Amino acid sequence: MVDAFCATWKLVESENFDDYMKALGVGFATRQVGNVTKPTVIISLEGDKVVVRTQSTFKNTEISFKLGEEFDETTADDRNFYSVSGGRQVGPRPKWDGKETTFVREIKDGKMVMVRFCLK
Repeated sequence: MVDAFCATWKLVESENFDDYMKALGVGFATRQVGNVTKPTVIISLEGDKVVVRTQSTFKNTEISFKLGEEFDETTADDRNFYSVSGGRQVGPRPKWDGKETTFVREIKDGKMVMVRFCLK
């Protein structure tokens, strides 16, 4: 199922990201960078691990993990947790100060689309 995600993806547009970052308590300067950054995400399968490389003018990161296993990841803004499940990509799902975030991405018409982006 992860095969559908194995490609190079470029962020084209983002809606309400600033409001989301504000709700998380992200500072003004970091939000400004986040709002203008258009990262490229390269997802590949290497053996039994998924490798996700994110490249931008702000920061480059790389993570690898086995499907169905939780693992620690430190995101660009120091949040932790990431997982992938079924035909959807779910993550990161950081928990701090009683809040939890979930990102759900699907492949639609050949594009990776964020279908849910929520803060509890």
